[in-house]
Amino acid sequence: MPIAVNKGVRIHYEIEGSGPPLVLQHWSLATLQDWRDAGYVSALKDEYRLILIDARGHGESDKPHDPEAYAVEHRVSDIVAVLDDLDTLRAHFLGYSMGGWIGFGAAQYAPQRFRSLIIGGQHPYAQTMEGLRQLIRRGIEDGAAAFVDTLIDAGFGPISPAERARILGYDFDALLAVAGDRESLESVLPSMTMPCLLYVGEADELLPLAKRAAKRMPNVTFVTLPGLGHGGVIERVDLVVPHIKRFLASVER
Repeated sequence: MPIAVNKGVRIHYEIEGSGPPLVLQHWSLATLQDWRDAGYVSALKDEYRLILIDARGHGESDKPHDPEAYAVEHRVSDIVAVLDDLDTLRAHFLGYSMGGWIGFGAAQYAPQRFRSLIIGGQHPYAQTMEGLRQLIRRGIEDGAAAFVDTLIDAGFGPISPAERARILGYDFDALLAVAGDRESLESVLPSMTMPCLLYVGEADELLPLAKRAAKRMPNVTFVTLPGLGHGGVIERVDLVVPHIKRFLASVER
């Protein structure tokens, strides 16, 4: 199992495909396996060398219980540690939701390591994560099985048996530490001169803030996906991947 170590924290990653390197950073309450389950790996691996990373607190990566361990600069340096472990100087980046917020952090803390940034379902402004913390507390107080039911009731979509098995093994105390309120990263927007693709569902409540951010980004392609909410975008690989491929092809040219 490939592991990179960042100041004592072990970060699990996996490689799929060949071509220009593309980091995939998942959303909250997910693991790198969710990219496979949603169809992104099979859709992209023939053209790109996919670097799938379990964010700290998730999957097979270490799970500190100290909220300070999840500052965005630490999450960015985890990705840099993986790139260093692979002797990869620069890569493209794709992140959705939590992964997209880490993408804005990458622009602030390690811009020289990324050829382009693809950020889905996210904005760089300060956010309270109390709603997510309430979900996680259900897992702590009532158990993992009740937590799965809560996710379904909250509209997270169908949960496969494999995903359910992963959720039942979650470290909920670590996830509660992960779900701290997010600091503003908006000051980085004018300096994001690398090519950026920002995409969001038209029914996503984050859309207005994503639009606001795009207006301050000097080299951005902004895409909205009709009729889709935050979770629905993840499931529509057939709509999202063509935008990703078109954007990355333009960057490669």
